[in-house]
Amino acid sequence: MGTALPAFTPVQDSLFLTLCGRALDSRAERPILADVMADQILHKIGFDPATLPFAAKGMRDIALRAKKLDEVVERFVARHPNAVVLDLGAGLDSRFFRVDPPSTVDWYDIDFPEVVAVRHQVVPARDNVHTIGASLTDPHWLDGVPTDRPAVIVADGLVAFLAQDAFVSLLNRLTGHFPGGELAFNAYTRFHVWVLKRYSGTASLADVVANPGFDDPHEPQRWDPRLTLVEEILLTRAPEVADYPTALRVWTRLAAHSTALSRRGTAVLRYSF
Repeated sequence: MGTALPAFTPVQDSLFLTLCGRALDSRAERPILADVMADQILHKIGFDPATLPFAAKGMRDIALRAKKLDEVVERFVARHPNAVVLDLGAGLDSRFFRVDPPSTVDWYDIDFPEVVAVRHQVVPARDNVHTIGASLTDPHWLDGVPTDRPAVIVADGLVAFLAQDAFVSLLNRLTGHFPGGELAFNAYTRFHVWVLKRYSGTASLADVVANPGFDDPHEPQRWDPRLTLVEEILLTRAPEVADYPTALRVWTRLAAHSTALSRRGTAVLRYSF
């Protein structure tokens, strides 16, 4: 019998898209992320990925963007072994176990209290992993997080569900809380948001996608002058595309020749502050 799940809101339900994408990738003959724990979590909660066909169609991009965010954390922790890591809107992601940082790192997984309660049941505990059950729009959830150490902050699939003013306010609170660090998240362009609201596979998200998206990766620097764009990781140009199915690989390689087309797919943006 699967783990009993609370009645999630539509925003909270969105965690199943990324969880299923990572789990299905782990079942592939040549996985990109190879997150076996994601598949184990699916079994624990008794969730059938067949109910989310979009996860199967998008599993390569879901897995690849997770891998690129993992790499951001890995590189930062290698330079700052005493870092604080924040995974915003962590859902049921097992990123900590993929990155496997040293015990000197303090890791924080943040999500709604209902999601955190399920995390406690299905994700193994570790001494240096902390969970915070709160809405990211709550101005007080950062109160218990250290302020005197460099931080690397990641968010996978989160930005689309934050209204623009809430997103800007969150950026300001994060960069003002730490002495310095990096922030990375997958971007949503205006086209991407338009598709999310109209594509049949993501129709359930149409009413909860709150961010209009932005096309210029430098835009967040205007919202928070402490941010500096360091890297725009366009997934169409990632070497892992070689493991995509043939038709998808061909299309992706063609799109890679155009930055505009590549941004219509998936990009991970990395900023320093």
